[in-house]
Amino acid sequence: MTVEGQITREKVSQLLDYVELMAGTAGGSPSDRNLLSIARNKFDRLTAVVLGRLSGRIFSSKDVQREYETVYNDCPALSTVSTYLSRLVDKGLVTRSGSSNEWRYAVRQPASPGPVAQPSA
Repeated sequence: MTVEGQITREKVSQLLDYVELMAGTAGGSPSDRNLLSIARNKFDRLTAVVLGRLSGRIFSSKDVQREYETVYNDCPALSTVSTYLSRLVDKGLVTRSGSSNEWRYAVRQPASPGPVAQPSA
C-alpha cells in the first residue's frame, strides 16, 4: 500500500484504521468512506468492499461484484472476484461454504475471549 501526496494526520489515521480492520483488532469499525478511500489496487478495493460493506451477512461472488460496481463504478470479472475471495479465505479473513459452483462467503469474526476464571478465595 502506498500513500500519495503529503502525509497528513488524516491519512495516517485512515491507514491505522485499515491495519486494525485487517488484523481484526479494531475497537470500533471505521466508516466505509475512510476504509474505501485508502484502497488503491483492485485487490485492496475488493477487500475493503468485503470487510466494510458485506460484514455480518452471507454473500456470493456475484454480491461482491455488484457492491464493487456500486462503490467504484467498475465491474471486475467474476473470475477475478472469485480469485480474490479465495485469497481472502486463504488469509483467514473470510470463510467459505457450499460447493464450487455456488460458494457462499462470510467475513470471519474475531474470536471472542472465553470466560475468565475467577480466583478462588
